[in-house]
Amino acid sequence: MLGLRGFPGVQGGVETHAEYLCARLVEMGCEVTVLVRPFYQPAEVGPEWKGVKFVPLWAPKTKGLEAIVHSFLGTLYAAFKRPDILHIQAIGPGIMTLPARLFGLRVVVTHHSQNYNHQNWGRFARFIFQLGERWGMRWSNGRVVVSKAIGDLVREKHRVEPMLIPNGVSLPELPDSTGALDMFGLTPGRYVLLVGRLVPEKRHLDLIAGFKQANLPNWKLVLVGNADHPDAYQREVIDKAAEQGVVMTGFQKGLALRELYAHAGLFVLPSSHEGLPIALLEALSYGLPVLASDIPANLEVGLPSERYFPLGNVDVLADRIKLLTRENQSVAARENIRAWVSRNYNWQDIAEKTLALYVGCLNEKRRNFFEWLDYIGG
Repeated sequence: MLGLRGFPGVQGGVETHAEYLCARLVEMGCEVTVLVRPFYQPAEVGPEWKGVKFVPLWAPKTKGLEAIVHSFLGTLYAAFKRPDILHIQAIGPGIMTLPARLFGLRVVVTHHSQNYNHQNWGRFARFIFQLGERWGMRWSNGRVVVSKAIGDLVREKHRVEPMLIPNGVSLPELPDSTGALDMFGLTPGRYVLLVGRLVPEKRHLDLIAGFKQANLPNWKLVLVGNADHPDAYQREVIDKAAEQGVVMTGFQKGLALRELYAHAGLFVLPSSHEGLPIALLEALSYGLPVLASDIPANLEVGLPSERYFPLGNVDVLADRIKLLTRENQSVAARENIRAWVSRNYNWQDIAEKTLALYVGCLNEKRRNFFEWLDYIGG
């Protein structure tokens, strides 16, 4: 598997997706090797975790080169090792699909998000993402989309039929402990939570403005997450948060993150772009009331209409925050939410569908380099 920073406990939706998927593939009898970036991969994890093997490959820790260099080296590594399947996660690394096929590898690509629409990328990076999407969807043996919206896009743009395999959740145990809350001065049930990287498409500034306008006495806004590479957006969020008394916890994982989820009064996701948001599914797995922007990926989760607000509309966002924080959620309602998300977004089902796709790809005949030149030319 290629195209991610590493896991477990590494920030990012693709990383979380791979963490849960790979562990279950191992349980189902697969031998899984993940190519990781050393400066993200937790040192304490070691070379193997839950049967998943890790191979660290060097990459420069610079925003523009990190992923593409790592993906290139990873493709060379796979060409040498000859795995049954090379599974590329995300469309940026998807640009390696054609070289991998020329090396005679069977390739599966998962399309997580239209990264070329994200505000934090320049013109050249967006071109690479678009090319990665084109090659990844058109030249792979198997193609996966995590949402119906992305599936419709792939059919329309690339005239191929992808397999819809969404993101999922595992129902967590609800902790009674409050160590993380004590550390950040939070009261259970009296804070609004957003979990996500500090990137423009998460729209932290909308939420800061909406929370201020909602004017909730004795409530706090909590932003969990960090930026992979410091930039102007991160600085703006930090400055605005400091002005408004917003609690910024940085990246959290393990028990601390579980506590922050479990004791929140409301989870809000104001994003402008998502694939299928794992953070939103995770909030539901804790039985939290949630509020999300009305972008296609969020609407696809299928929440009641009052749980959505028009993207960028701070006035409506503030009104919905006020409304939802006044509700008293029963234990039964919380358990109903948990049961619903577990039924509809189950990692075991996702792993079984992924393995079925792998088996289908294994039945395809490999082409050698010269056969591929004939195929492309003809």
